[in-house]
Amino acid sequence: IMNAPYDMKVGDWDTPRPGPGEVLVSVGAAGICAGDMYFYLGKNPYAVYPQICGHEIAGVVAELGSEVTGLEPGTPVVVEPFIGCGHCYPCRVGKSNCCMNLRIIGVHRPGGYAEYLTAPAYLVHKVPPGLSLTFASFAEPVAIGVQGCRRGQVSAGEDVLILGCGPIGLALIEVAKARGANVWAADIAPERLTTAARFGAETLLVDDNFVQTILEQTNGEGMPVVMEATGSPKAMEQTVDLVAAGGRIVILGLVKQGVTINFPGLDFTRKEMTIVGSRASVNCFPEALALMASGAVTYPQVATEFSLWDAPQVFADLAKNPGSIHKGVLIREI
Repeated sequence: IMNAPYDMKVGDWDTPRPGPGEVLVSVGAAGICAGDMYFYLGKNPYAVYPQICGHEIAGVVAELGSEVTGLEPGTPVVVEPFIGCGHCYPCRVGKSNCCMNLRIIGVHRPGGYAEYLTAPAYLVHKVPPGLSLTFASFAEPVAIGVQGCRRGQVSAGEDVLILGCGPIGLALIEVAKARGANVWAADIAPERLTTAARFGAETLLVDDNFVQTILEQTNGEGMPVVMEATGSPKAMEQTVDLVAAGGRIVILGLVKQGVTINFPGLDFTRKEMTIVGSRASVNCFPEALALMASGAVTYPQVATEFSLWDAPQVFADLAKNPGSIHKGVLIREI
């Protein structure tokens, strides 16, 4: 339970009961995301304490509410955490990930750092046979990669440049490669580039000559697709210099509210580039699970497992040394 910034403790919380159309899930694995760390550090402006965080969730069905069909107790599942209202314009046009009244499991209602949680049945997906719960808990970040590649219309044979080799960058690398793209990955941290290379990307260290390096690699044209997953305003602005005329830019990183990103106005028409945002995912979990089950996405191998009950110390350690692990997953015997 996160009681306040830097105050996380193991404690009692009433076991939820599934209402109509809901599923009670017994949690087996829950990933540690940057968003969870922001909640812990007090950097989430919408945080309300106390709260149980955790939105990268895998477990088994414990109980079904009324009106739920197609699931049985004991079935391994993952939980999609974004709950749309179903009524606002984004929801009406199939973009519930941008819902004006969005509710997120692990932010607005209790999440996966607990023995049990409830979720709407339509957001509970069966785990393919042979996929461990630790691997399955990566469905949420892998789905973000799927959404990003859909937004960028990544296709076979294209050159794709991914800026940032953190957890989301790695998901983008493998999803893009599964689509047949030629993937380049860039980061300021050599150790992250080593990991990106392990998953099949051509790697480039970001330095003062980075734009020139990309132009040299592409005969002066730039990259057909540039995907930003750093959260750095400078990197976002640099995408315009890196993309080819007629190419696509996908912005996945987050900046603080009020931060302005500047793009050179003439390039909008001179290059006729397409710039799109990509937020979380919508209808991407089935593809994400299928990619992991097929072996096309293997980056959950970077996971470091910790006991759920050691979470307070794990979060305290990560707050002091955020680069100590690539990706943490809290696990619980069920």
